[in-house]
Amino acid sequence: MSAPVSTPRASSPRWTVLCDFDGTISPTDVTDSLLARFARDGWQELERKWVAGRIGSRACMAGQVALLDCSREELDAHLAEIAIDPGFKAFAAAVQSSGSSLAIVSDGLDGAILSILSRASMPPVPVYASRLVQTGPRSWALEFPHARKDCVSAGATCKCARARATDPDRPVMMIGDGASDFCVAAASNVTLARAQLLAHCVDEGIAHRPVTNFAEALRAWHELTADERALTTSIPEKETADDRE
Repeated sequence: MSAPVSTPRASSPRWTVLCDFDGTISPTDVTDSLLARFARDGWQELERKWVAGRIGSRACMAGQVALLDCSREELDAHLAEIAIDPGFKAFAAAVQSSGSSLAIVSDGLDGAILSILSRASMPPVPVYASRLVQTGPRSWALEFPHARKDCVSAGATCKCARARATDPDRPVMMIGDGASDFCVAAASNVTLARAQLLAHCVDEGIAHRPVTNFAEALRAWHELTADERALTTSIPEKETADDRE
């Protein structure tokens, strides 16, 4: 059973826009690429346990990052090879110029994300992600400043918490591609989805638009922000109850 979300006031059309990074802003899953290149054996087994639901993403990623064997110079050189979707800069500019808020919410690595965005000459965008910490010349660890004990998905970053942390009068748009986006997609007014997240939205009847890149996301953004009817959808009662707490 669902409870309707009230339509925001016509005089306040600004949105809260949340964007995943790995596989979304960057076509490359940055963490997976680092693991494939630098990790010792064992990271694949942790991945299989996470996919099977036997461990949460925090436990999975902490264990995997602990297996990395690379210097800071090697890590930076690898990140320099990773690009972002060429349409993301224009999308970010359109969102920010409208007075809407844009933030990156990721189970990935904050230092990696900031390094890649800096090379792409992106204007500042808030990043909520796991904190990559160098613990030795060739060793690394993760901290989780944006995790929550009550996170339904046991995520490294609680994306639902970010959705609830803004003005409740603003509709929420989520853009993503994977399992870490499932929970927040159900709590958003609309999701721009691809890959695994798209299949999940179809299966669960979650309001969404399919996109394959940020050129398509920009077109969807203009259509949605021009149509007030797009600001009404349904979300599970549990999420609305959480928002009132």
